[in-house]
Amino acid sequence: QVHLVESRGGMVQAGGSLRLSCAASGRTFSNYAMGWFRQAPGKEREFVASINWTDSSRFYAVSVTDRFTISRDSAENTVSLQMNSLKPEDTAIYYCAAGSGSPYTDDYHYWGQGTQVTVSS
Repeated sequence: QVHLVESRGGMVQAGGSLRLSCAASGRTFSNYAMGWFRQAPGKEREFVASINWTDSSRFYAVSVTDRFTISRDSAENTVSLQMNSLKPEDTAIYYCAAGSGSPYTDDYHYWGQGTQVTVSS
């Protein structure tokens, strides 16, 4: 059984930074990409970023490009999301997931429980 656990999110003022981490356990992820998604109230879950587990290629949603950075630690089986210059519209529940690396939720097989990020104006 695959298990993904996100670190606690938090509340920050606009312009601030937060770092989320996701610990993976249960099996090796060398053949999976890891992704971050988010879901704001009343909205669909949307892609934020992904990283390939083998060559570390990264992909970002346009809305977070140049502000967020995804990284991974293969030895520790963790993936992180550094979020800078946060905006109120970044407020959402953030989920990590393991799958293809595409921006589509259906392409991810395993999901964490989600963690709340709130950005105040």
